[in-house]
Amino acid sequence: MFKNAIALTGGIATGKSTVANLFMLHGFLTIDADEIAHKILDENSSNIEKLFGRKYVLNNKVLRKDLGNLIFNNTEEKLKLEKLLHPLIKEEIILKAKIFEDNDKPYLIDIPLFFENKNYDIKRSVVVYTSKDIQIQRLTKRDKSTKEDALLRINNQMNIEDKKELSTYVIDNSKDLPHLIAEVERIKKEVLS
Repeated sequence: MFKNAIALTGGIATGKSTVANLFMLHGFLTIDADEIAHKILDENSSNIEKLFGRKYVLNNKVLRKDLGNLIFNNTEEKLKLEKLLHPLIKEEIILKAKIFEDNDKPYLIDIPLFFENKNYDIKRSVVVYTSKDIQIQRLTKRDKSTKEDALLRINNQMNIEDKKELSTYVIDNSKDLPHLIAEVERIKKEVLS
């Protein structure tokens, strides 16, 4: 099914979205699992209300931040949400991937928890890598969160060093934008050769 697919993954605040955009500038088609998840979440707002309560939905829109706070520290609630969402997200990804496969060219599927969930039979992967210190800096700046909150969120995911070991390709995003552009160029050549 995912013959030409390459999973794009990394950790929180490593720069996956920027890398996906740079690949798109090179003509790569991209499927964004987070974008699909947000759409499916709102389409299932009534199910979210039934599962978690009315306070997590407003005007048929899921209050993602509030729901995130609930599931973040509660494995049972997190599993409940994943049981609802993951099959629907996968279904949507497969529909898009079927169209992309017809082009017979490599394309990316941006899956933040690719290694954690092992939900997709994709042979090649790109990890967007940066050190934990840089992740903390970016996260505190982006989300205006404390260092402790940032660390908690980072530690809630698989260690970026482990993801780096598991991946086919690694893009180093620990420097500036020109360096990142060069890294994407380098991986593009490797993928296409």
